[in-house]
Amino acid sequence: MTARRTTLRTLPVAGAALTLTALSAVVAGPASAHVTVTPSGTEAGSYEVLTFAFGHGCEGSPTRELAIQVPEPVISVAPTELAGWTVEKQMEQLAEPVSDGHGGEYTERVAQIVYTADTPVPDGYRAAMELSLQLPEEAAGETLAWPVVQRCTEGETGWTELAAEGQDPDELERPAPTMTVTEAGAETAAATSATSESTGEQVGQTGRPVAVDDEEGNNGVVLGIAGLVAGLAALVLAMMALLRTRRA
Repeated sequence: MTARRTTLRTLPVAGAALTLTALSAVVAGPASAHVTVTPSGTEAGSYEVLTFAFGHGCEGSPTRELAIQVPEPVISVAPTELAGWTVEKQMEQLAEPVSDGHGGEYTERVAQIVYTADTPVPDGYRAAMELSLQLPEEAAGETLAWPVVQRCTEGETGWTELAAEGQDPDELERPAPTMTVTEAGAETAAATSATSESTGEQVGQTGRPVAVDDEEGNNGVVLGIAGLVAGLAALVLAMMALLRTRRA
């Protein structure tokens, strides 16, 4: 495995997800004391941004490094620049070249991303790292695990445990962050269904609204036309009466 280290300059502006945020003085409970991953989307073959976050140290010790292991189906990863941190891509050689989809090919993959803090992050403060990547098409329906090792000033914590078949993941003491990749088009179909339910429209196979034969709607149009005709007739009668009055 070869390592490539890139030192990133401190950026003057950073998004909310990429800054250290002071937490309240309340001690976090066990359910929140994990390293988590939040995907911007889960469709196989889509380009997404994964956010890895933590808000605690190693039994109170400040965090100095976060090493994120990349699952094997993922080939290329672009870590986001983060103020106050340096980042290192650790590469490994592929057994066989893989097409990059643009006429070229990959001969190695990103095996691990390591973020190192310029100043260790105190326990009780939050940090978040973003990784941009394409979710593998062949991973549709699978759960991808992203084991993380959190190294602190004193000691380290390996968030690497995976649930066995039939085991409840909530029973794990130090679970690895995981995400499930969905079939391509699943999110689009769900969004279309939600939109059609909220608007009351029927949607065809193309995802476009289709005409609905609404008897009540047709009746409303007929009544509206009838009312318009009656109004015009009343106006004509009023004008005729006014002419008669002027002649008299």
